[in-house]
Amino acid sequence: MVACTALLCFLLVGSTYGASNGEKTKVEGVIATRTGETLVVSTASGNVTVVLTDDTKVQQPKGLGLRKKQMSATVLIPGLRISVDGIGDAQSRVTANTIDFTSDDLETAEAIQAGLTPTKHAVATNQQDIAANKKATQANADAIAANKVQTAANQQQIANNQEQTEANQQQIAAATRRFSELSDYETKANISVNFAVGSSAISASDKAALSKLASDAVGLTGYIIDVMGYADSSGAAAMNQQLSMERAQAVIAYLLQDCNIPVRHVIAPGAMGEADPAGTNETAQGRAENRRVVVKVLVNKGLAGS
Repeated sequence: MVACTALLCFLLVGSTYGASNGEKTKVEGVIATRTGETLVVSTASGNVTVVLTDDTKVQQPKGLGLRKKQMSATVLIPGLRISVDGIGDAQSRVTANTIDFTSDDLETAEAIQAGLTPTKHAVATNQQDIAANKKATQANADAIAANKVQTAANQQQIANNQEQTEANQQQIAAATRRFSELSDYETKANISVNFAVGSSAISASDKAALSKLASDAVGLTGYIIDVMGYADSSGAAAMNQQLSMERAQAVIAYLLQDCNIPVRHVIAPGAMGEADPAGTNETAQGRAENRRVVVKVLVNKGLAGS
């Protein structure tokens, strides 16, 4: 992750180049920014502007053969490494015919987009292991004379866990900086859609709020809509992770089907699970605040200031 971050930072300061008008071309690189219908892709030779159309095919390899799994344009998020086949236009941009990426690269980009929740859980687990090993070391202290080898082994395990925790913390910090650099956006709208216990159904009042947000967004140049789903701490963490994704997907479906937002203007939903609670999980009111989907309308700061 640290190596990828360093490479990406280097690429983002590169020059911009494009393809000749009508020329078939192939672009390989990392999505640096997304502004609705266009992507800025950082390559070894510079930055390329890629244009999405209704005919653009977004796909990833399926199995070991030549088959491709067709994907929604919502997966084209900052940090994703892609390969683009397209045609140059008069503005030195590349109009994409197909965009390919691997499941591993998508998983990496989604981990950054969703706040690195899996890595945070790993750090928390390591911290719990350290505490457990400290208790074991204390218990073994009574038998140090007879069990010096075991005590030394426990102390080594504690040191190993501490090193792993520090490494994870460095990984989180590096990847967070990477996402911060990629997300140079200005928030134009920000609403929360709340849900009943164990439900992903959107209420009538929240549908009205989403409709207004969508109506206001279409008047903005190069807008994108970012969707993050959350859950309270009731139940198992894995179940809450899935429920937060279902809530985010329900909001995206409403924006696409009922509000007529083009799919290329929507960022893939982030499943945050129990992370970043809006209220305390110790009260009914706090848990109700945590059962939510946060919807933001974003515009690239470069476009917002132009």
